[in-house]
Amino acid sequence: MQMTEEHQGNVLIVDDDEVFNQVTKTLIEVEGFSACVATTGTEAIKQCRKHPVDVVLLDWRLGTTPGSSVLREIVKDYPQLPVIVVTGHGSMESAAEALREGAFDYIGKPFAASELTTSLRRAIGCHSRLKEGASEAQAPAPVLSSIIGKSPGMISVYRMIARVAPTDSTVFIIGESGTGKELVARTIHELSPRRPKPFIAINCAAIPETLIESEIFGHEKGAFTGALERRTGCFELAEGGTLLLDEIGEMPVATQAKLLRVLEDRKLRRLGSKVETTVDVRVLAATNKVPEEAVAKGELRNDLYYRLNVFNIHMPLLREHKEDVADLVQALLGDMNAKHGRKVAAVSEAVLNQFRNYSWPGNVRELRNTLERAVIVCDGAMIETKHLPPGFGQTPVRTSADDPDAVRLGVGTTVGEAEKLLILKTLEATSNNKTRAAEILGISLKTLHNKLKEYGASGADAPVLKEE
Repeated sequence: MQMTEEHQGNVLIVDDDEVFNQVTKTLIEVEGFSACVATTGTEAIKQCRKHPVDVVLLDWRLGTTPGSSVLREIVKDYPQLPVIVVTGHGSMESAAEALREGAFDYIGKPFAASELTTSLRRAIGCHSRLKEGASEAQAPAPVLSSIIGKSPGMISVYRMIARVAPTDSTVFIIGESGTGKELVARTIHELSPRRPKPFIAINCAAIPETLIESEIFGHEKGAFTGALERRTGCFELAEGGTLLLDEIGEMPVATQAKLLRVLEDRKLRRLGSKVETTVDVRVLAATNKVPEEAVAKGELRNDLYYRLNVFNIHMPLLREHKEDVADLVQALLGDMNAKHGRKVAAVSEAVLNQFRNYSWPGNVRELRNTLERAVIVCDGAMIETKHLPPGFGQTPVRTSADDPDAVRLGVGTTVGEAEKLLILKTLEATSNNKTRAAEILGISLKTLHNKLKEYGASGADAPVLKEE
């Protein structure tokens, strides 16, 4: 491979799929890189010795040879050579293992051309700095996760978790209710150097406003009526470890200001105390809201948002990665069998098809609840459609113009009016089951109660806005 003035670096592609090799080679050469290919680990090592290589693009499943063994050999012989692992069979375990073994990056097939070229340029830049004597530390991480999925969206999540976990960065996890935000937070903690210390999670939506400061920061005896003894807050309970502030958009704005100060100074003052306490806690935050919209509505302080949003992870909706449903079902069945002492082996193809065709407004949490009920009522080894909840798969709020229960919005309807109508109609469709309605709407139960209080309604009847 000959270097040119416009040359961006030499890439070694290692994959046993010759079509992939040729397509990728063409793609990256168009972007200004030079490339050579190898189809085995042995050939890859020979290529490294034969040519000046700036970065290796390594398939994690290289025929009968595990990519991990090839990666270890490359890292051992060429410790400064960055290796980007690619895979079409991603998991949290493989992402963490690849980075633990010394991989520079981890991306999933199929990948966008821009994603690949960005990673290549970053790797080559790192290689140049290493050759000049600089270093980019990559802390090893233990492997522990129950996150499931092989879709591109989930591989992207694995990649981000594996990269951010060994650091001490604040992470903002964003996604609808039921997408697994707390599980991601726990995985970040388990893959971090703080693993031996506590992981504390607090749901800001589940705590009354009058108690949330005490829960987070603690209080002294006599700090307020009913404070009969000193209470240690979540920050101090998580000392040395990780604190997850779930549904942070539900935290009162006044408390957000105090939280910001703790994040900036690493010091807190219990309610009723005159003494500041230094804390060493990694803070993770999660929300089911769109952060920018929450900031615009005054629900989330702008300065706190920027302080939390150092590194963000967006959780995909289940309906956006339905190819993972079968794997999720098998993993969840194992959990349900262990929990209830059952031996349900699988779901029928008819059930699996229903699952794949359903929109899952409650995301993975709804799938878990649906399977748990089915495991309990199933009297055999196979879950059939008869074991699913009555009416499963029917959309509560329909949009057909001929349906009397349809949501109809006239021209000129404001966003506020549309939101109110959707909430009230969903409550009507769920027979005023607020928990179910909140799941369908993708909001917390506290938010639903607040909206109903704002409307002065209990979720009974709502007028239909007819089309113009």
